[in-house]
Amino acid sequence: MRIAALYDIHGNLPALDAVLRDVDAAGADRLLIGGDMAYGPLVPATLDRLMALGDRALWLRGNADRELLEFHALGHTRQPVAAEVEQALVWEAQHLGPHHWNWLRALPQQQRVEVTGLGPTLFCHGSPRSDEEIITALTSPERLGRVLAGVNEQLVVCGHTHVQFDRSWSGGRVVNAGSVGLPYQAPGAYWALLGDRVELRRTAYDQRQAAALFRASGHPLGESFAKALEQPVTAEDASRLFEQRALEQEQGKASQD
Repeated sequence: MRIAALYDIHGNLPALDAVLRDVDAAGADRLLIGGDMAYGPLVPATLDRLMALGDRALWLRGNADRELLEFHALGHTRQPVAAEVEQALVWEAQHLGPHHWNWLRALPQQQRVEVTGLGPTLFCHGSPRSDEEIITALTSPERLGRVLAGVNEQLVVCGHTHVQFDRSWSGGRVVNAGSVGLPYQAPGAYWALLGDRVELRRTAYDQRQAAALFRASGHPLGESFAKALEQPVTAEDASRLFEQRALEQEQGKASQD
């Protein structure tokens, strides 16, 4: 079985459509949608497109999807967020229907799949421990060993940080499929094709058109998302910032314990 791993779409329907065409051309048997479909300008239409994939796809819930579900259920977030983030959650919650909520609530946090040529593979969003735990290309072997302790699969596929990488660790291999909708890399939509080997893919699409759709969407962060496409953060800068955040989170947890 060959699997196309699509992560961190973030309501970018033009990018998703372009990747789906490439997935078909590549002859993937199934798709693994790795979470964070939500938090983006075109979330309702993006969810409709994904739901139409039916049994061809496997699913994960990402931290953005979970946070939107929590906001819908509670009327607030569990952790304090910036005012603009809360406005985005309000807008997205108002534009989703009952079928969207039912579908999002049913999504699992992990998937284990036997991938032809690669063997047992664990798909998660952030890490096997948490949908918001950070793994980057800069993560030290020591911290990576702690994050992946107890994992039996030889291959772990994740997302969350929006930067592709493929690296080894003492227990096997960890791959970040990249972000379809909001990559912190050169322009394009990033994903991975898994079969006899791991192929890190990038699909070109009309980002000017996507930015125009973002600005016209009415989403409170439409302008911010458009600028993120037009002026992307570099992979190096994003990885450094994420790794620093991960270390701060680990230190904070250690001090609480």
